[in-house]
Amino acid sequence: MKKALLATAAVTAALTASLAVAPAATAVPASAGRELPRPGHHHGRTAIPFTEATVTAGATTGTYTLAWRAPGVRRVLVKAHGKVVAHGGAEGRAVVTGLPAADRQWFDFTPDRGGSLHLADRLVKLEGAVNFRDAGGYRTATGQWVKMGEVYRSDALDKLTGNDLAKLRRLGVRTVFDLRMDSERAKDPDKVPAGATYTVADVFAGSGSFRTMPRTPDEAVKAMVDAEKAMVSGEGGKKAYGQVFEGVQRDRDRALLFHCTAGKDRTGWAGAALLTALGVPRQTVMADYLASNDYRRAANDAILSHLPAGQAAVYKPMLDVRPEYLNSGYAEVEAAYGTFDRYLGDGLGIDARELKQLKKDLLVG
Repeated sequence: MKKALLATAAVTAALTASLAVAPAATAVPASAGRELPRPGHHHGRTAIPFTEATVTAGATTGTYTLAWRAPGVRRVLVKAHGKVVAHGGAEGRAVVTGLPAADRQWFDFTPDRGGSLHLADRLVKLEGAVNFRDAGGYRTATGQWVKMGEVYRSDALDKLTGNDLAKLRRLGVRTVFDLRMDSERAKDPDKVPAGATYTVADVFAGSGSFRTMPRTPDEAVKAMVDAEKAMVSGEGGKKAYGQVFEGVQRDRDRALLFHCTAGKDRTGWAGAALLTALGVPRQTVMADYLASNDYRRAANDAILSHLPAGQAAVYKPMLDVRPEYLNSGYAEVEAAYGTFDRYLGDGLGIDARELKQLKKDLLVG
């Protein structure tokens, strides 16, 4: 399994560039970006009217699809590099082309009333990793948004190139948590940005997870479900995720990164737990968790294509992320702790004061 999970391949671009613009929004050519009248300035904490807002990079460099929904507003301006690149009404979609290459292309979504959003494509494209992405950019049940550019999640870092490491340094990655087992770390040691603090947070330390290879697809599914439970209630899992949460809460010089081998299971629970703690709805958390299937599709398909059919059938459940895997983690939280807040407090050592501070640091609106 480890051998399978350590294989990497380039992510196939999921979107193709389109020059069409939805009637509800207008894209402004990047080369002719212009300033439009600035909406009223808002002081202090301001409610954010957006219920949806996304940035998706296209297959062509410099091309991005922007989409938003902000009920009740009359006008939305979207800026990049300080210039308006799209505008529209309460609901809009626009394709912007011709933007210069950047480590991450940021966009400011500004409504005519209420707070704005600072967003980028969730995926950070690297040469040596396929599942490196931002943990933020999601709306909570109370209407706040998780900041982007603060916390990242990834698959293995051992194949990062010099260009990758330079990019992560420019993105401000200063803290790295390695969730892998000792055998994984010994075989494929991390490459981290210069100056970053590296911490081992072995989720499966002391557990029996993945010590033997499943023999059937059903055994593989059970192994994944059981592993998710071990992440929640195993001593290694509690210690490791406690370290991650403490690091996120303590590190005022973010960005912070946590990762495992495929960036989907151990990393998946870290991301799900963080988003749940911040108040992101379960449905949204599940969608973020399942996104690893898309980001890792090319890599996983490459692995399975080189295996005999019977072996591929056993490996596939371990390469996937599935709703029943994440749901088994939530079920274990309920069985062992009763509530998620008690899991945070009793399991991970994050008390109410620390959770409040975490929300203050990572949420806007």
